[in-house]
Amino acid sequence: MSYVKESYEIAKKRYAEIGIDTDKAIAKLKEIPISMHCWQGDDVGGFENPEAGLSGGIQATGNYPGKARTADELRADIEKAFSLIPGKHRVNLHAIYGDFETVVERDKIEPEHFEKWVQWAKKLGIGLDFNPTCFSHPLSDDGLTISHPKKEVRDFWIRHCKAARAIGAYFGKELGTPSVVNYWFPDGMKDITVDKYAPRKRLMEALDEVFSEDLPKEYVRDAVESKLFGIGAESFTVGSNEFYMGYAATRNKLLCLDAGHFHPTEVISDKLSAVFCFVDEVLLHVSRPVRWDSDHVIVLNDELRNIAEELVRNDFLGRTFIGLDFFDASINRIAAWVIGMRNMQKALLLAMLEPTEELKKLETEFDFTSRLALLEELKTMPFGAVWDYFCEINDVPVGDKWLEEVKNYEQEVLLKR
Repeated sequence: MSYVKESYEIAKKRYAEIGIDTDKAIAKLKEIPISMHCWQGDDVGGFENPEAGLSGGIQATGNYPGKARTADELRADIEKAFSLIPGKHRVNLHAIYGDFETVVERDKIEPEHFEKWVQWAKKLGIGLDFNPTCFSHPLSDDGLTISHPKKEVRDFWIRHCKAARAIGAYFGKELGTPSVVNYWFPDGMKDITVDKYAPRKRLMEALDEVFSEDLPKEYVRDAVESKLFGIGAESFTVGSNEFYMGYAATRNKLLCLDAGHFHPTEVISDKLSAVFCFVDEVLLHVSRPVRWDSDHVIVLNDELRNIAEELVRNDFLGRTFIGLDFFDASINRIAAWVIGMRNMQKALLLAMLEPTEELKKLETEFDFTSRLALLEELKTMPFGAVWDYFCEINDVPVGDKWLEEVKNYEQEVLLKR
C-alpha cells in the first residue's frame, strides 16, 4: 500500500525530531519473540481426555464454534494466527497437549508424545516452551497437588514435573533454543487455614526434588509462578508471591509474574524493577484480569504499556521471556491470539519510540514539569504509521485487514468442525 510507506516517512521525520530512529526500533522489535499459548485454541481442554472438565481454579467461558479438537487442528490454527502476526515467535504448550494415541498417565509422559510438535516447530523455525499440567486431574481434586500431605500424591506430581522438565530439555536440544518450563500449582484452601507453614515446606522440598537433576541452561530454563487466590483456594494459596520470590532468588530460577495473579490494586509493571534486583531472569505471563484472574484477551491499555515501558526503559528485554496467558471461548479463538500478540508488540514498539534518556535526564534534574509535558506529547505522536509499516515489511495484513482472513478461515475451516 503506497500510503503506508508515505505515512511512515512522515512519521520517521517526526520521531527523528525527538531523537528516535524508527528504523532501529522496528528492527529491534522484529527480534523479540513472544510465546503464544496453545490453550487459547481449545479452551484449555487438551488432548489427554478432551471430555474431562476443568478444575483447579481454571475456567474458560463461552461456546464460540470451531475450537480445535485435535493436535493437528490446533497446529493448523496456530499457523493461521502466525501468518497474521509480524515477526517470528514461539509456542507455549501444556503437558495435556501431546499427540496421545492412547491414554497416558501424566507421570508417564515422554518426549515421544511431543515429537510431532517438534517436527512442526522445526518446519516453522520456532521454539517451544512447556508447562506441567497440575490441574483437572483426580489427584488434584483435594485442592492440593505437589504440597499434598500424602506422600504418594506428592510423588505423583513430582514425577509429572520431572517428566515435563525432561520434555522441555528435549525441546531445547532439538530446536536449538532454550525451552522455558513453567511450574504453577493450584494448591490452596477454600476456607480458614490453620497450618500454612507445613504445605509451604512440602512445596519447597518437592520443588527441590523436581530440580535435583542439573540440566543444561541452553536446553531448559525453569520458572516458578505464584498466585493470589483461585476458585476453591480463596483463603490460602500455598505458592504465594513471597514464597516464589524467595525460591527463585535462592535457587537461581526464573520468577514468573502473571498479570492476573495479584491483588486488583497491584500491577506487575511496578514489580519488575524490584524483582530484577534479586533474580537474573523473569518469565512474564501477560494477561488481562477483569475484577479477578479472569484471563481476558490483552488490550492496549495502560498496564500493558507500562509493562513494555519497564522492559524497554531498563534494558530488561534480554533478561525477560514474554509469554501470553488468556483463554476466551466467547470470541473467535484465532482472532483472540492475533489481537493479543499484536497488542503486545504494539506496546513494545510504543516504548521503543520513547526518548527514554531524555526523560531520565529530566527526572534526575527534578524537572517534573518537562517530564510530564513530554510524556503527554508522546501520546499523539504518529505511532500508528510506524506500526503499519512494520506489518507491511513483515508481510502481514495492515490495520484490520487481518480480520477478513480470520473470518474466511472461520467459514472455510472452523465452522465445518
